[in-house]
Amino acid sequence: MASVRIGVLGCADIARRRMLPAMAAADGVEITAIAARDLERAEETARPYGCRAVRGYDALLALPDVDAVYVPLPAALHARWAGAALRAGKHVLAEKPLSCDRGESAGLVELARGKGLALMENVMFVHHPQHAVVRELVADGVIGELRSFRAEFTVPRMPDGDIRHRPELGGGALWDTGVYPVRAAVHFLGDGLRVVGARLAAAEGITVDTAGSALLDTPAGVTAQLTFGLDHGYRSAYELVGSRGRISVDRAFTPPADHRPVLRIESPTGQREITLEAHDQVGATVLAFASAVRAREVPAVRDSLCTAGLLDRIRN
Repeated sequence: MASVRIGVLGCADIARRRMLPAMAAADGVEITAIAARDLERAEETARPYGCRAVRGYDALLALPDVDAVYVPLPAALHARWAGAALRAGKHVLAEKPLSCDRGESAGLVELARGKGLALMENVMFVHHPQHAVVRELVADGVIGELRSFRAEFTVPRMPDGDIRHRPELGGGALWDTGVYPVRAAVHFLGDGLRVVGARLAAAEGITVDTAGSALLDTPAGVTAQLTFGLDHGYRSAYELVGSRGRISVDRAFTPPADHRPVLRIESPTGQREITLEAHDQVGATVLAFASAVRAREVPAVRDSLCTAGLLDRIRN
């Protein structure tokens, strides 16, 4: 495949602000078409990229010159349109969460594998190399034996009409910001996590959860304390605590491409910082998806399904 030709279902902010520019800049990737229910909206979004505008998602899925589809729709629509794209023979990159139910996510994985198609959940932070450096430091015993993990992702309140406040579209803090700390816990602690306790809460006048926290643990007794919210001061960070020290990372989940990460390490020998090179995790995610398309793989399936199961248990 000389170039992965991608069609986009919808004109969501995440698509316009981050993913479309990254796709346009990526080697071996071509934006072929953008679909919306409103053709004028599709034309406006497609114009900077010189690609086709299409009215309706089904019409885009019928295009023979689209190899893969990016689904940036509201969370409650991910499973429906990811499934429709797979059945139409298209590879799929779906925004997180892959669905709002672990069973649906597992069904999408089975469908993709049965058709020999790539299916990838768009969790971008795992493609930033700073987290691999943190893993290496922990594996090297820099902070001793791992005891606990803490992660937080919170953002300020959105306008009342925002889709994140609409339950029928899969709104709420758990599906929007909670995915990040839960996936981070899986990333560092593995797939043996269980939910010890959890709480979701809603701000006055809002019908979805706007705040949440969860306590997880591993069979070895390592705990994970997670916080997420849609009505808070901005915070994007995690910390790993060991028997001899700790590693802290700020701006952990959505760093801009020019941000140079700083890892803060405390140990018996004192405090130090490691400053890493800047990295564009959005561009890296697009390239990872293109690689999965060429290999016809479902990457990181274990982590995606483990995260989906934990989200189910936190919600219930």
